Amino acid sequence: MTAELSVPTTTSPTASGDLGNDTTRTAPSTAGANPSSQGSHLGEGKDLLARVVQGAHQTIDRLADTAAPHVQKLQDGMSSAGDMVSERADQARDTGEAWAESLRVTVRENPLAAVATAVAVGLLIARVTR
Repeated sequence: MTAELSVPTTTSPTASGDLGNDTTRTAPSTAGANPSSQGSHLGEGKDLLARVVQGAHQTIDRLADTAAPHVQKLQDGMSSAGDMVSERADQARDTGEAWAESLRVTVRENPLAAVATAVAVGLLIARVTR
């Protein structure tokens, strides 16, 4: 069973002298189309999808290969920066401990000077904050 669909079309004049009158042509409907032809369209769609997916995978692989050295360089830089920050923090801690020890030694050797200095600093802070 084949259904027909009427489609009015306008034709252009041809060499035989047709003046392009409106004619009605009939086109077969796809409602009763052959299932095997639909299967081939599905196969073509699957092939197209497979090619698109393969192309996407290749593009991503190329981008990953291109980005990998840059990412490694960035990781190395971050690692060395982290090591440097850690080293500087250790140096600052050591310097602070050295200053604190030096201050302790000075206070033990000159207790009266330490007390006089503390009183002077206290008076200065009190006068500034008034």
